[in-house]
Amino acid sequence: MLKGNVLAVTSGKGGVGKSSLAVNLALALKKLGKSVAIIDLDIYGFSVPKILNIDYKPKTFNGKIIPVETQGIKVMSMGFLVNGNDPIVWRGPMLGKMIEHFTKDVLWGELDYFILDMPPGTGDVALDMHLMIPESKEIVVTTPHKAAAFVAERAGTMAIKSNHEVIGVVENMSYFSPPDSDEKYFIFGKGGGQELASQLGVELLGQLPIQEPDESSEAPAIPTEHSPLEEEYLKLARTIDGKF
Repeated sequence: MLKGNVLAVTSGKGGVGKSSLAVNLALALKKLGKSVAIIDLDIYGFSVPKILNIDYKPKTFNGKIIPVETQGIKVMSMGFLVNGNDPIVWRGPMLGKMIEHFTKDVLWGELDYFILDMPPGTGDVALDMHLMIPESKEIVVTTPHKAAAFVAERAGTMAIKSNHEVIGVVENMSYFSPPDSDEKYFIFGKGGGQELASQLGVELLGQLPIQEPDESSEAPAIPTEHSPLEEEYLKLARTIDGKF
């Protein structure tokens, strides 16, 4: 059993920035002084090691896995267990075993937060996670586009029907503001996050802007320090921390 608060980051479909949000939320909680781990449960589409620029494997001790540590957070991912970028070609039952492996066979210790990066949709991993980690709470990630919010509603409804608390919705890629400008450009439309929150009967926790990645950085998906996007992540982390 995971000893700490468990927050699953879910989405209805891929491409909404769920994994980047999960990683940056974990880093923001760490900056608030919390002890944090991120568990990459997106078994087929793992990306957390790439986002964090981790190119080494976890070690083992007495048959248990010692999680990788980077930037002050603990990390476990299917990406550590495959060669290079090999695909995972498994049927459903194997997915549940991997959730059990990542939660019971890793030396996590007692932490303030475990952030679960879930695969998109309502498939086997989501079903098994709801059964194996009944104490988890969830946030649902969408973009402002109405179609993305429409699909994301299914993931939130599944959580609610499984007696899991959805603490809110996060709208990613909400707008773009050029440097040194307060003007906002709503590239992907408006209103999807608020509409989804209303449909689920929960709070819209945050609206994250688009930031041009720093391609010279080793981890371009992590915003630069003191940037508007980092400030929004810190604000989101404070809001979520207040829900536990």
